[in-house]
Amino acid sequence: MSRTLALVLGDQLSDDLSVLGLPEQTDVLMAEVAEEATYVGHHPKKITLIFSAMRHFAERLRARGYRVHYHAFDPAGPASIVDAIEQHRGEYDRVQMTQCGEYRLHQQLVQAGVECLADRRFLSDLDDFRAWADGRKQLRMEFFYREMRKRYGLLMEGDQPTGGKWNFDADNREKYTGAPSQGPHRFAIDAITDQVLEVVGTHFSGHFGELDGFWFGVTAEQAEVAFEHFIQTQLPDFGRYQDAMRQDDDWLFHSAISMYLNIGLLSPLDLCRRAEMEYRAGRAPLNAVEGFIRQILGWREYVRGIYWLCMPEYADMNGLNAERPLPDFYWDESKTDMNCVKQAVRLTRQEAWSHHILRLMVTGNLALLLGVAPKYLAEWYLAVYADAFEWVELPNVLGMVAHADGGYLGSKPYAASGKYIARQGDYCDHCRFSPKQDVGPKACPLNALYWDFIDRHQAQFERHPRMAMIYRTWGRMKPEKREALLAQAAQTIAGFYGQADPAIPTLELT
Repeated sequence: MSRTLALVLGDQLSDDLSVLGLPEQTDVLMAEVAEEATYVGHHPKKITLIFSAMRHFAERLRARGYRVHYHAFDPAGPASIVDAIEQHRGEYDRVQMTQCGEYRLHQQLVQAGVECLADRRFLSDLDDFRAWADGRKQLRMEFFYREMRKRYGLLMEGDQPTGGKWNFDADNREKYTGAPSQGPHRFAIDAITDQVLEVVGTHFSGHFGELDGFWFGVTAEQAEVAFEHFIQTQLPDFGRYQDAMRQDDDWLFHSAISMYLNIGLLSPLDLCRRAEMEYRAGRAPLNAVEGFIRQILGWREYVRGIYWLCMPEYADMNGLNAERPLPDFYWDESKTDMNCVKQAVRLTRQEAWSHHILRLMVTGNLALLLGVAPKYLAEWYLAVYADAFEWVELPNVLGMVAHADGGYLGSKPYAASGKYIARQGDYCDHCRFSPKQDVGPKACPLNALYWDFIDRHQAQFERHPRMAMIYRTWGRMKPEKREALLAQAAQTIAGFYGQADPAIPTLELT
């Protein structure tokens, strides 16, 4: 009887993985290797999550009757996945894998002669996505999402959307002022995770991020508990407050399950159907449930399709010609007085997580306004977040955050001044800068940086239908006001990068 060696990667920890054949015909290879942990400096909590979840999954496979070759992390062991395969290849008729989530690794393994099987865990087949995208100049998620809703019958009444609308995002932008939220379910550390923590603390302590206080779930059963906690305590308020930001309330009503979903411990269709059941049972409002389903059935599937449709050229896109490095405070929040940035980086350092509005409209928006090179920004997001894998991270950064793909994914840049931050939360109440001031020592840096961005890219965007009003406002400003804003931005940028501050006009603006 021929035998297959099935490679299982750290983001493929699903019982129904396509590469898992019958145990009597299939052995499994799993490996914790330096190359995957260090090609970017992954957050120690992210490494711990993946290594521990892999070890738990290996035990699960053994209980199902599989023989598992498991390479725990060892600096003297295989340095790469390919090295680990070569140690066992001679024993088998074939080596197979389920398609990787990263183009780089996928190419390495295909070139090493590993047969690739489709990843059935996603809800949109890549060939179907290519057929949908064929001939379209712009690929708008909204239209893809509607087709997915129809295909899976989620929140549908016949051929019409429940509630008469496909999208309730306009109802999901409220500022939260209530009692502190409960946050995610936290899990105790077991013996396996304790061993992994020792390994990570020994070998990866130089990476950005705190290792203390690890609480992630590492099994499918724990991920299920985490999702049920969200359903019962947070889903009803998730929708209307999903764009909120709040001092001393890091989690608000976000699920914090994306890391479990992205490593395979949860099923996307199951999550969507169970969220829909909460609406049908009257336990959660439509705007919350639709917003949750849209993130998974719509956005998650859509960005994966974009990634595999456009790679490898997509990774090098830089449509705004942004070339600056990240300021130092992306790695050390003590180096900035901007409270919104301080809170976002602190939370990222502590938890390897932050909710989407902090990623898009705080750290992302600032990098966009500064003109940070997309390559540096993408590496940062991939390194610091536990749920970041390149298939989902790269399109979000290049398309949504950096607008580096020329509008292929997002219709316009998500650029905003400090007034947006003030509108969505209370970070500005705890900051030495004021969103009401545009120039001067107390002016919010985002305000002048916003207008500097508008001025810098006028030729590209002034005829954009969604930005024409902004450029009319810029054009009506008095010349001295525009000069003051650009000078303020120049000083801010110089301060961020440790350069000598240019002189700034003292003109007060209203």
